[in-house]
Amino acid sequence: MSELTPTEAPTEAADKGHINTDVLQNIPVTLSIEVGRAQIKIRDLMRLTQGSVVELDRIAGEPLDLLVNNTVVAQGEVVLVNDRYGIRLTRVVPASERLDNL
Repeated sequence: MSELTPTEAPTEAADKGHINTDVLQNIPVTLSIEVGRAQIKIRDLMRLTQGSVVELDRIAGEPLDLLVNNTVVAQGEVVLVNDRYGIRLTRVVPASERLDNL
């Protein structure tokens, strides 16, 4: 299935509400890894300096969250890949569970 140009008429599939998978697969998403979170007061935030330590809500060794557009889709552990950080997935969140969290 090809993309429609403004001069082309819609195809029969487009009339039925089908999604062009080529278009869908080229939509950019933001991927991020969450190590943990912390809530602090602004006064404490303003006191932070180089070398300060902020305690996060995760225990060392606990899986990290892999988020796609701010939605948790998997969990994993940090790995090194050619001197860069990566994540090895240990759990993929089922689609039904992801929909419950929207």
